[in-house]
Amino acid sequence: MVPALVALCGYLLGSIPFGLLLTRFSGAGDLRAIGSGNIGATNVLRTGRKSLAAATLILDAGKGAVAVLLAERVMPGLGVLAGVFAFYGHIFPVWLGFRGGKGIATYLGIALALFWPCGLTFAVVWIGASLLTRHSSVGGMAASLLTPVCAAYFFQPGLTLTFLAFALTVLWTHRANLMRLFAGTEPRIGER
Repeated sequence: MVPALVALCGYLLGSIPFGLLLTRFSGAGDLRAIGSGNIGATNVLRTGRKSLAAATLILDAGKGAVAVLLAERVMPGLGVLAGVFAFYGHIFPVWLGFRGGKGIATYLGIALALFWPCGLTFAVVWIGASLLTRHSSVGGMAASLLTPVCAAYFFQPGLTLTFLAFALTVLWTHRANLMRLFAGTEPRIGER
């Protein structure tokens, strides 16, 4: 019963649509009708509200980290399970018809909580690649792909497989971004 409850709690935590809630309560409108329609921090930034975008990033990362840390408190070893369900809860939230975010910030929070060197690698690559290309999608995908490499480097086989599954999922959630990148039409950071 404990693993099932941990998985459920992880999913419910992950499925909280902070970007949508923050923009709605601040009067910025329905985030799903703005920009890409995504509920993540990058799309919140397209509303012109940097503080809301930062809050969304922190809260989306935080819910992944909290899911892992709470699970480890309940029963050591269940952090990965909670993290997996939080990650997929963010992408497929029941409250929004299973159409959620792309998983980047939640992935970051989970990686930091499970094994901080991988989380730090994720953050550095995400920020660096985003600044170099001015495309948040490029930064997110690059960070996602390099994080399982980091886990493998540190001989963390379970985390390597988990992060590899996350990375492949992130590529899938970014399939429209990839098409726009190849077409040269992907919006840059800060563009509305």
